[in-house]
Amino acid sequence: MKLLSIAIPSYNSQDYLHHAVETLLSGGEDVEILVVNDGSKDRTAEIADDFQQRYPGIVRAIHKENGGHGDAVMCDLAHATGKYFKVVDSDDWVDEDSFRRVLARLKKMTDAGEEIDALICNYVYDKVGVKHKHVMQYRKDLPVDRVFGWDEVNLGLGHYLLMHSVIYRTQLLRDCGLSLPKHTFYVDELYVYQPMTMVEKMLYLDEDLYHYFIGRDDQSVQEAVMIRRIDQALLVNRLLVECVDLDTVENVHKRRYMRNYLEIITTVSSVLLIKSKTPENLKKKEELWAFIKEKRPSLYKNLRYRRLLGRLLHLPGAWGRHVAITGYKISQKIVGFN
Repeated sequence: MKLLSIAIPSYNSQDYLHHAVETLLSGGEDVEILVVNDGSKDRTAEIADDFQQRYPGIVRAIHKENGGHGDAVMCDLAHATGKYFKVVDSDDWVDEDSFRRVLARLKKMTDAGEEIDALICNYVYDKVGVKHKHVMQYRKDLPVDRVFGWDEVNLGLGHYLLMHSVIYRTQLLRDCGLSLPKHTFYVDELYVYQPMTMVEKMLYLDEDLYHYFIGRDDQSVQEAVMIRRIDQALLVNRLLVECVDLDTVENVHKRRYMRNYLEIITTVSSVLLIKSKTPENLKKKEELWAFIKEKRPSLYKNLRYRRLLGRLLHLPGAWGRHVAITGYKISQKIVGFN
């Protein structure tokens, strides 16, 4: 068994796949790098095969018909042999020194017979044209360099665990019933959220491990692109609501965190629908909240009436929509996301 499986979902990634894989090769024999060529039309398949030939036993090239990012992740998970599992998007990369230290820590714990459900590290918004990169770190929110449970988690507003920051235990991902839809963007939200129901033992290392490249015009997190793909974002939003009944989550700290995560996802969906300014999308906003009310009544009451964001999103008229959008823009400046 490998210590860590690294999944790299790759579609038309010829321009940046080399960089992603080369930074991960610093992990040596402790890792397996699973490059899934998701029906690419460019040289991605050739590049993946070349890496497999040059680094047998470390890099594996997997070729499949196009199914989208989530389908590629699920394919990687099915092939993974590592005790732990991490997703690295093909246009992102890891800091090699941090990566070696993270692996050393995991190896030390494994050799001692100690097991965790999730390992958390910092990630860097590596935004094009920005000199000072924004680092999302958790040193004020989580105990550092020791195993802890949910009673010690203090993740505040704007601090969430994303796919970039989490390494999961592989078997936990398989046991939690994770199923990511095909041909759908934004499934990383589902990937990081649903397994939390089974996470109990965590470790946070204050390492700037993951570099999240942001700035391409066609990138899925660009606001205009998100509005064009809003139906996919809404599908994932609904799946998040359906996959976990928060009333059944016993630990109050875990339940609070998961509810906060749902709140920010639903807020972003709602604000994008408002910003589009079309009657059709304003109707979709109402339909989203009606769906939450029907499926999870107690969650709806909490998000709609007991939370500031929920109240702001439902202020009437053009003035109310202006207030919601202004709050969103302030969040962009503070957190540094697109």
